Amino acid sequence: MLRFLGRAGLGRLTCLIVAAAAAGNAHSRISRASRVGQGESFVPRPEQAKLSSLGFAALVADYHWLHAVQIVGGEHGRVEQHAPLLARLLDVVTALDPWVGHPYRFGALWLTDSPESVRFANRLLARGIAYHPLDWRNRHYLGFNEFYYLGDEARAAEVLAPAVALPGAPAYLGSLVAKLRLGQGDLDATEIFVAQLARDTDDEFKRAEYLKELDEIAVERWARSLDAARAAYRRRTGHDIGSVEDLAHGSKRVLPALPPAHPHFGGFGWQVDPKTGAIVSSFYGSRYELHIHPFDRARREGWRAGEGGGEG
Repeated sequence: MLRFLGRAGLGRLTCLIVAAAAAGNAHSRISRASRVGQGESFVPRPEQAKLSSLGFAALVADYHWLHAVQIVGGEHGRVEQHAPLLARLLDVVTALDPWVGHPYRFGALWLTDSPESVRFANRLLARGIAYHPLDWRNRHYLGFNEFYYLGDEARAAEVLAPAVALPGAPAYLGSLVAKLRLGQGDLDATEIFVAQLARDTDDEFKRAEYLKELDEIAVERWARSLDAARAAYRRRTGHDIGSVEDLAHGSKRVLPALPPAHPHFGGFGWQVDPKTGAIVSSFYGSRYELHIHPFDRARREGWRAGEGGGEG
């Protein structure tokens, strides 16, 4: 049979045999006592796996990567029950072969059962950023974890900002960073950031998106001035406005006129959102902020309260 394989086929067969032997060797060199409680799912520490890989680190990494994929796709119950094992596997995979791509983001998708798992996934993503500095996706997932799971908007903005100018980065990233920075309460800094993005980009589509973002920031600034006027109206009258027009009409008005509801387009006005009670432009229908779907908000609050994570 071997004569039909040819030299190339024999070479591939030899590599496969050596890879299997290396993977087995990586496991056999670990003391049996350390396997207690791990069963067949024992995973060596990255430094041990490196020493035992016999120069076939990438192939041994593939072995552990397949194990990780099987945990998610196989009959292992809920993935979160195997989060510690999955984390160890991905740590070995990315330590043995740090130039891989998908395993970093795979961890971000599935290691979401606890703050500890998310922070572990974040360390993997940081490793991915170090080895793939021009790939915006690792920063995207890291920023999402910092914001969504860990609630650190400032850190999320810091992580995401360098990704905005990376090749292939979607146009919405600039807007996302701007709104994350807005969470720190500084509309001026947000406006400066977006204006800089508009000046620096060579992508006309992105520039158009950034200019629209600046329009929305201008409307938010006017909306905040209306918030202040509304507070003054309450102090003067002892009650809230019936409509936004009350701020600039009648004997109790507090403004000479209302600002435009959009910098460029007429035919729009200001209204009180019946759901939130906030003053909004009818052009946008909401305030300039990071919007989270109610389902996602409830899921996040449940996760933070320890009521369960998610599987991606």
